Amino acid sequence: MFTFDHAYDCNSCQEDIYDECAQPLVQNVMEGYNGTIFAYGQTGTGKTHTMTGVVSVGHQDQIGIVPRAFKQIFSEIENESSDCKYLLRASYLEIYNEEIRDLLSKDPKKKL
Repeated sequence: MFTFDHAYDCNSCQEDIYDECAQPLVQNVMEGYNGTIFAYGQTGTGKTHTMTGVVSVGHQDQIGIVPRAFKQIFSEIENESSDCKYLLRASYLEIYNEEIRDLLSKDPKKKL
């Protein structure tokens, strides 16, 4: 038996998934909490598409979780009226066949 917070079908759009799953977590991060967004599943099931989406002119509706999160974070920082200082750290890792890779590395093929 499994319990799910959300389940999405092929008619789901990137914006709905972000708004329901990631936006509240990113908001909590902006309030000082740690947050993790974790995509898990078999190869070819759409994890990369959900996380990164299509980032190109004319495809704003296809932007994934990562670019939407960055947009939300930097928008909140720009709109902040206090003298707060921010330190932003992000990790983007892939675990595949028992190997870990840092996808933000200058050499993403390098194994950790």
